Amino acid sequence: MWTAYWTTAPGQGELRTEPAREPGPGEALVRTLRSGISRGTELLVHRGEVPPQVADTMRAPFQAGDLPGPVKYGYLSVGLVEAGPADLVGRRVFCLYPHQDRYVVPAAALTPVPDGVPTDRAVLAGTVETAVNAVWDAAPRLGDRVAVVGAGMVGGTVAALLRTFPLDRLELVDPNPARAELAAALGVTWRPPDDAADGCDVVVHCSATEEGLGRGLELLGDEGELVELSWYGTREPRVPLGAGFHARRLTVRASQVGAVAAARRARRTPADRLALALRLLADPAFDAFLTGRSAFADLPATMTALADDPAALCHLVTYP
Repeated sequence: MWTAYWTTAPGQGELRTEPAREPGPGEALVRTLRSGISRGTELLVHRGEVPPQVADTMRAPFQAGDLPGPVKYGYLSVGLVEAGPADLVGRRVFCLYPHQDRYVVPAAALTPVPDGVPTDRAVLAGTVETAVNAVWDAAPRLGDRVAVVGAGMVGGTVAALLRTFPLDRLELVDPNPARAELAAALGVTWRPPDDAADGCDVVVHCSATEEGLGRGLELLGDEGELVELSWYGTREPRVPLGAGFHARRLTVRASQVGAVAAARRARRTPADRLALALRLLADPAFDAFLTGRSAFADLPATMTALADDPAALCHLVTYP
């Protein structure tokens, strides 16, 4: 028997068993080494806050059950291939799979983890893939002034990628002083919202709050663009389109990982994007996003605790 974590009701979850099976042609059996919980979409699922009208859109690739639940949901898993194609057996792989100790998937759904990327850090591949897509959407130019508003998992990883660009200014904006430690680990400047510099060419918004969205628009220079990555669930934030929004000719555009950014879609597949994300994780700075770990057996209690922990970024789940 295999064991998996299921969200059973808003704020509740449990471990359930299911029959094991051998891989068929073109499939692989994976023994999970680590999985990851971020404070974004997965905790929205835990709280039952995914709107019914987008429940189908928000399906994880190997989700079982339907939102709001009971549902087996998750998308950050690293494991070891125990059976399947010869070129994968014995290799570490990343998969967009829920929290489960073993599973069988099509071999094409597995991305090998590069030798230089530790297993713990490889769990971040799905989040870094989202950040890669956002950077492709934002398309910063040489000498740009950029602010990333919201220093959670997604905002932090966007800043981690942008810190390698030849920008004139990059600020990571968040009201939580604890995020100054993350910014320092990444080598970028942290600012509380009131102290952030305006006149930005691009603002990447990831705070999932009305206040962050409003402040992000204020930080833009004339004809600047805000790239919206936040997922608000059942909330309906007010967007400040009055005042100087039209006179300053500001732009708000969405970025979402479900499709490759339009600027790269003709030349990159989702598999290309994920493989790139894993290569980028050779950078040890990404270890700053790993803020805790616990055993798979404790996952129901861990998920409840994380829902009330604003300091958490990516929590690692370890498997026997």
